[in-house]
This record gives sequence, C-alpha cells and structure tokens, in this order.
Amino acid sequence: MAFDPNAATARYIDSLGPAALQKAHDYTVGKEWMLLWGLVVGALVTWLIVRSGLLDRIDRKFDERRLAPRAFVVSLLYFIVAAVLTLPWTIYSDWWREKAYGHTSQPLGDFLGQGALSTAITSLFGALFFVGLYWLIRRAGKRWWIWSGGLTAIVFALVMLLTPVFIEPLFNKYEPVPPGKVRDAVVEMAGRAGIPPNKIYMFNGSRQSNNFTANAGGVGSTARVAISDVALKSASLDEVRAVTGHEIGHYVLKHTWWGILFFSVLAIILFWLGDRLFPRFARVFGSTASIGEPRGIPVLLFIVSLFGLVALPFINTFSRWIETQADQYSLETENRPGALSSAPVKTAEYRYPRPSAVEEFIFYDHPSVERRVSRAMEWKAMHPEPPAK
Repeated sequence: MAFDPNAATARYIDSLGPAALQKAHDYTVGKEWMLLWGLVVGALVTWLIVRSGLLDRIDRKFDERRLAPRAFVVSLLYFIVAAVLTLPWTIYSDWWREKAYGHTSQPLGDFLGQGALSTAITSLFGALFFVGLYWLIRRAGKRWWIWSGGLTAIVFALVMLLTPVFIEPLFNKYEPVPPGKVRDAVVEMAGRAGIPPNKIYMFNGSRQSNNFTANAGGVGSTARVAISDVALKSASLDEVRAVTGHEIGHYVLKHTWWGILFFSVLAIILFWLGDRLFPRFARVFGSTASIGEPRGIPVLLFIVSLFGLVALPFINTFSRWIETQADQYSLETENRPGALSSAPVKTAEYRYPRPSAVEEFIFYDHPSVERRVSRAMEWKAMHPEPPAK
C-alpha cells in the first residue's frame, strides 16, 4: 500500500486523544483572547500613570537642557511603576493560568523573584533605549522616526549579544550536553554545520516551564543553540536530532539577523504612527505632554503596543516563515520526518494543532503542528528515512 501523507498526519494528531485536543484548544483560544485583555490592562495602567501626575512631577525636577538624565529617570520610573501596576494581571496570565493547565511547576515565590529580576533588567535597557529615542526626537526633528529603525537595530543586536553571556545565566543554568549518545550526535551535527561543539547547551527550562522547548539565540561570538532539559528527558535520540537540526537551521540561516532587520523596519512604522497619532491619544488619556517630552512615554508606548497588536498577523507570518525554513533545514540535513513530526506533537498541549487558517494567520508564531507534520510526511513520501536510533 502506498504511503499516504494525509492519513499519517491525521494519525499523529489523533494520537493525542480527544480530551488532550480539547484542553489544548481551550488553552490556546483563551490565550488569544488574553491578547485583547492585555491591551485593556495596558490602557488602564497608562491612564492611571498619566492621571497620577507622577511622571510630570519627576520631569519638572530636571532642567530641560539635561535631556539624558531626565529621559533615563522618567523612563526607568515608568517601567517600574507599570510593572507593579500590571503585577496582578501578570501573576494570573503567566503563572496561575499556566499552573492550572499543568504547564509550569514553578513556585509563586520563584516566579515573583525572577519577575522582579526581569523587570529590573528590562527597565534598565528600556530606559537606555528611550534616552537614545528622545535624543533622536530632539536632534532629528520631524523625521526622527526614520532613524528609530537604526537605533532599534543597534539595541537589538547589543541585547542579543549580551543576553546569552550575562542575562540568561541569571535565570537558568546552561551547561554542555552530558556525555553519551545524545552529546555525540549533537556534536557531530554541529560539526557538519560549522558550529563549535561548545555552542550547544542544555538548560534547566523545567524551572519555569514543563513545555517541550529549544531555541537558537545570540549573535556573533555569543550565538548558540540551547535545548531544554524537558526536551532532552522526554525525547528520543531521533527527536533530539530533528529538533537540534531545526535550531541549527536558525543558526546557519542567520535568522537572528533577519529578525533584527524585520523588527527595525517595524519599529520605523510603529514610531511613525506614534508621531502622527500622539496628540490624539494624549488627549484621550489626559496628558499635556508632547511627543518629545519623556513624561509622555506612557502614551507613546501604548500607541506602539496597540499597533503592534494590529501588526501581529504580519509579525507571526515572518516568524512562521523562518520556522518553516528551519524545519526544512532539519529535513534536508537529518532526514528524520518521523521525529520532526512526533517532537512538535509534544508541543500541542500549549499550541492547538488544528487551528483554522484565519486563526493560524493571526495568532500562530509557528506553523500549526498539523501543518508541520503534514510537510514532514510529504517529505517522507519522497525521501527514504534512515533507520531509527
């Protein structure tokens, strides 16, 4: 009997069972609705901060000519206050709901501790970014938003350069994959792709999440591939090879640099919208600030978040494009379509595998599991698969 890719795809998805599929559907649809509720929370926080007059009072303490310290302090204070006001929503969306669905075993205390550390780091980087942005607004005048893309690219590259070395080790332990068949396979794969063996890590992702994950990150000398201990413990050797091949694909195909370019262009568009719409939104929230004043940062960031949400389908289309390329790289270099199907099926609990075409276009940053399995099965129909290990 000829191999039927469609029937094989259906078997993979159906193997989850009706109860698991329904649970994944409920979790995924709920998370999609939470994007809208998150925007509502953001609007409320913006209104509270603007109406409190806190940033106005801090802003008045600085000489207008001292833009850098003024922008840094006001922006830093905004990020910290916004994080505190958003904390109840963050606990619900990122911890309580994840725990309710069995996606995390992290104690609340550890979640809050890591959240505080994350807030401190993002507030610092965010404040430094806005020092540069407000300097651009003052120096470049009406065309400042054009230059914002260059600033975004520089900051993104700097963050990605520093993150693997200085930031991620604050949240997780990264270490070489332990000696054995898995390490031998991973080192051999890295060598074929021209990646030094010391660029492949495992990390204790189970500290935050029970999800099956891996990632490629960093740029230049800090670029690396990292696989969660959850994935390594629950995956077969073939699945490890297939997933590692996917992550090596991101590395080899320079997807980090493509991401920097994409989000830099997006930043230009979003800040252009911010420039044009700032007076209207400022009136809605009751702010008297102009776009060039640091005390107007809550309004500017709400505009960016609003239209960032509107742009979500295009952001996710870009993301699905590079994820599809990484899958293809894994198939071409490893030729393990069975493992590249069974591994994504393990992610279906937090990403419903059978969304509608519209839902996938708008909300999914990866191709749906069903689509990924289907492509792998179509590949299998045309290419003999090596013996399982």
